[in-house]
Amino acid sequence: MAKIPESPEQIFDSFTQDLQAAFGAELLSVILYGSGARGEYVPRKSDINFLVVLSQKGIEQLERALDLVAKWRKANVAVPLFLTREYIESALDAFPIEFLNMKNAHKLVHGEDVLQDLEIDRGNLRLQIERELRGKLIHLRAGFLSTGKDRQALREMLAASVPTFTSIFEALIFLQEGNAVGRRVEIFNRAAALFGLDGSVFTHLINVRQSAWRGSTNQLQDLAKSYIHEIKKLVEFVDRL
Repeated sequence: MAKIPESPEQIFDSFTQDLQAAFGAELLSVILYGSGARGEYVPRKSDINFLVVLSQKGIEQLERALDLVAKWRKANVAVPLFLTREYIESALDAFPIEFLNMKNAHKLVHGEDVLQDLEIDRGNLRLQIERELRGKLIHLRAGFLSTGKDRQALREMLAASVPTFTSIFEALIFLQEGNAVGRRVEIFNRAAALFGLDGSVFTHLINVRQSAWRGSTNQLQDLAKSYIHEIKKLVEFVDRL
């Protein structure tokens, strides 16, 4: 039975072997992305994210993966992202943020590295950044109101938003500077410096995400309001690009 590993690397061989047993020659690539690839994996808290690239024939036979997906969920492996090389190439214009994030932080486990040479169109990237920021700003406001004065619900809402904004900030930094940043703290610090944001707000949010926040309910509400204000400033910045 699969058990939760202390590091993603501990399961690379056995996970790949299960995929090879299921798909054989139709398996083209296995790539780790997300917190595990960034060096931010926390056992028993973090999911382990894999991109699995199959041939066109393989993607039509996903039922072969049913048992292995169920098995590896017990080891905190998220349902893998099963794609084909052709899908990746045709979807770059629709999902530039997602593919940029994977390109910037990934580890090749098996086969071909289909991410390293991806070309991200800056125009498509800017459009998705603005769309995502505007949508997430609406969701933050709605989440703030819907949690009412429930401290735990507000904390969970704020914590859940951090990974999404990490991805958006990383993409925006790339748009401005053309390079990747690294870990979550570095991304938020660089974004604050580049775009004139209050970095302390994002430091507190990371603490909330890591269950290290010790403030009162009123302080948490103030943090949420400051968070919304900083994202509004960022929306206005992107709108001028």
